[in-house]
Amino acid sequence: MPDIIGVQFRENGKAYYFDPGELQVEKGATVVVENAQGIDCGTCVAANHPLPESFNRPLKRVIRLATPDDIRRLETNRKKEEEAFDICLEKIKKHGLEMKLVSVEYAFDGGKILFYFTADGRVDFRELVKDLASVFKTRIELRQVGVRDEAKMLGGLGICGREFCCTRFMNDFQPVTIKMAKEQNLSLNPTKISGTCGRLMCCLGYEEEAYEQLNRITPRPGSAVNTPRGKGVVQEANLLTGKVKVRLDDAPDALPETFDRADLTPGERRPRREREEPQPAPEE
Repeated sequence: MPDIIGVQFRENGKAYYFDPGELQVEKGATVVVENAQGIDCGTCVAANHPLPESFNRPLKRVIRLATPDDIRRLETNRKKEEEAFDICLEKIKKHGLEMKLVSVEYAFDGGKILFYFTADGRVDFRELVKDLASVFKTRIELRQVGVRDEAKMLGGLGICGREFCCTRFMNDFQPVTIKMAKEQNLSLNPTKISGTCGRLMCCLGYEEEAYEQLNRITPRPGSAVNTPRGKGVVQEANLLTGKVKVRLDDAPDALPETFDRADLTPGERRPRREREEPQPAPEE
């Protein structure tokens, strides 16, 4: 079975698989590879390992381990990206475009410069591309990205005080929904469950599977249950500790008692109270 390696082209970017051929590539090594855009240079993040049986896509090959000249070219490209960023900012201002430049990426061979930007809507940047092409004398590509991608590229600290998850270790964004916050009994205040990017925090999905399981085995508030002390109605439930507060039918005016969810069984469903129709006032 042939070997494969994982290669990243940007720090904390998505890892792609390549065929190393006869090369033994250690994790952390810099390699020159052939990809859909041509020749590129990246860092090995997964050393030689067998190709999974489920993997059936064709693989591009590793050309060589990076030479000192390749490393110098990478460093030169990084410096050029900083210069290109400043020049593009000036051109955006000159053309009066409503767009925010996020990042610049030079192709390894210098044959293309990719500018990432965000904008509220569609932007006609055709004149900007012509202007940039006249300056850099190479192929220019502008790519609009979302606010989550912007946060990943720029980095920063979240409300937890730690570096953004998307910048530190996440390769791909997973769907996050408001339903996850509800199932975890979190405040639905947007400022508390939204990240710096303005979207729902990615970490809401980390424990979603565990909360789904806990919700399945924990009685919900308002449900009827049987307790060791009789029948009652759930007033409050703590999913993590498994403690459930129940108001007993025999003591409706007393404070709810706390039970472990393992000691409770579902009670009989209680019929809803029929709404009483107002009686007409007696005629005088």
